[in-house]
Amino acid sequence: MIGMIMFGACLFMLLWGFPVAFTFGGVALIFGLIAEGPQLFAFMPFRIMSIMQNTVLMAIPLFIYMGIVLQRTRLAEQLLESMGRLFGGLPGGLAISTIVVGALLAASTGVVGASVVAMGLISLPVMLANGYDKKLACGTICASGTLGQIVPPSIILIILGDVLGLPVGDLFKAAVIPGVVLVGLYIGYILFVSWRSPGTAPAMPRDSDDSRAQEIGKALMAIIPPLALIVVVLGSIFTGIATPTESSALGAVGALVLAVAYRQFSWRMMWESSRDTVKVTAMVFAILVGATAFSMVFSYTGGDYLLEEWMLQLPGEKWGFLILTMLIILVLGFFIDFVEISFIIVPILAPIAELMGINMLWFAILIAMNLQTSFLTPPFGFSLFYLKGVSPPEVKTTDIYRGVAPFILLQIMVLIAILIFPAFFGMSSS
Repeated sequence: MIGMIMFGACLFMLLWGFPVAFTFGGVALIFGLIAEGPQLFAFMPFRIMSIMQNTVLMAIPLFIYMGIVLQRTRLAEQLLESMGRLFGGLPGGLAISTIVVGALLAASTGVVGASVVAMGLISLPVMLANGYDKKLACGTICASGTLGQIVPPSIILIILGDVLGLPVGDLFKAAVIPGVVLVGLYIGYILFVSWRSPGTAPAMPRDSDDSRAQEIGKALMAIIPPLALIVVVLGSIFTGIATPTESSALGAVGALVLAVAYRQFSWRMMWESSRDTVKVTAMVFAILVGATAFSMVFSYTGGDYLLEEWMLQLPGEKWGFLILTMLIILVLGFFIDFVEISFIIVPILAPIAELMGINMLWFAILIAMNLQTSFLTPPFGFSLFYLKGVSPPEVKTTDIYRGVAPFILLQIMVLIAILIFPAFFGMSSS
């Protein structure tokens, strides 16, 4: 039972506020010394070296750098302004434009925090000024910002590809249809709310002298640069021209080209983007090293065999395992980050899924869609904190919590649909 006690100790320390990487590493060290002694950690340097030499994980800092550079190019601002003029005349048009821009930012940056903060600073004041319901406005921004979790290129898909031993390019392809369906449901929900309660999302009066054709032209000019970057990055992967790691390098260079095109390039911008990239990457890899130590001790003490034996005895066999797994990940997402879940929980569950004959690509997309909700679920949803940090004083935390609830339900609906109808999403269950 040492493995299970370790897991409980980690959750307790995380809820107490201890840093994630040091929590998993420290708990592993203490219980490893109790179970075996210092010799248990003799191979730990080799495990760390294998992490550092993993070419798949090289894509993480490059995609993060691409997203941070694009964040500083006023890309989100220009997209939101153009889309707002294009859709603003429709009931719910500003919210729809926020969803569309969120999807484009997700496909071109993949950085959730940057998307939520950018749209919270630009879109939220405009929606509130035009009489939008605070809950709907906050929910729309948080939900659209988290699309970077499922819409490729996604950092979580790269991590899951490495953890589950799957080609990242295949994961990117498999995530396209679920991402498009989710965006469609978001827009459908906004249209329904706008039709049922017009006062919650009124149309924005035109304040521009441009003709409709000029507005469409400006919107296209704002869309084409990020769309070109999306085509270059994802197209090179889907066609087999480049690996995800190579395409991430291509995307980083493309982001710098866009920075020059938007006249936002400077050596200071490059320095700050590089510094922020190193910070985020160091956090991810520190968690990975701690998780590696935890999983090593967990496996040595027999925790994985105990969990496997218990999971195999569940009623419903494969379906019982999948339903319980999704519920566990959903509940854990309320309290801990997607990175910890990916590095700690998923490696424990993956061998059981393989033993049951579950298609691992389908399993990975189910996990990715599930983990997307971790950014929205109170009390520790990061998107909620990002938006609260940049929202005006009249927006209360309860407005944000109530606003994201319908979008969480929509995400769960898509998760259930992928679980029941994998063929509709281009996947197989076995």
